Amino acid sequence: MEYTVKQLAQLSGVSGRTLRYYDEIGLLKPARINSSGYRIYTETEVNLLQQILFYRELDVSLEEINEIIHDPCFDETVALRNHYNQLSQKRDRLDKILATIEKTISNLQGGLHMSVNEKFEGLKEKMIKENEAKYGKEIRETYGDDKVDKSNAKLMGMTEEAYQKMTATETEIRQLLKDAVSTNCGPSSDLGHRLAEKHKDWLMFTWSDYSKEAHAGLADMYVADERFSNYYDKEVEGGAKFLRDAIHSYVGK
Repeated sequence: MEYTVKQLAQLSGVSGRTLRYYDEIGLLKPARINSSGYRIYTETEVNLLQQILFYRELDVSLEEINEIIHDPCFDETVALRNHYNQLSQKRDRLDKILATIEKTISNLQGGLHMSVNEKFEGLKEKMIKENEAKYGKEIRETYGDDKVDKSNAKLMGMTEEAYQKMTATETEIRQLLKDAVSTNCGPSSDLGHRLAEKHKDWLMFTWSDYSKEAHAGLADMYVADERFSNYYDKEVEGGAKFLRDAIHSYVGK
């Protein structure tokens, strides 16, 4: 069976504008253009669109999806199994968060008693799962399973007060980074060292021990891996490199 843009949009729930954009960037090309100039899609493109939507549900960027689905070694069956497993994990995380919300509502209404740790259990587990999905392979290869598992365990056992301090510290880091770059203070300046020290404080909420080498190594990873660098670069242009240089200066590298 064949579909026009309008028909495929109605079938999939994806707008015609999005389908045309996918064509423009080479993500989902139509099977052909008919004599009237309309894009025509077949079952092959429908199946590929399904894969794209699954990847989008997992927050994979369009650039990454393009590389994955057009890789000569791409296997649709394997991809579907992976989608199933990852979406099941995502559902489990959402179920835990929903359960936490339900308990919190009951607690606020004077019903079910809820401990402090229960209030944050779902959110902390979500943070760990997301970090493992995004960076787990690289972090475990760099620091080893034991250190990563201890860090995750420390986060899961964190009190409400410590959790709030950790998130507040992360906010301070972003602001210090903006201030340091906008005022043209170099990475070796007092403000640069304050930024690096605040970053160390943030790490120690989950790290079981600290070493200058590990801190510097993590800073290197921030620049080497675009998934890390994008986190800081979205705050300020060149933010990941500035933070790395500040940390290197702070630890005396």
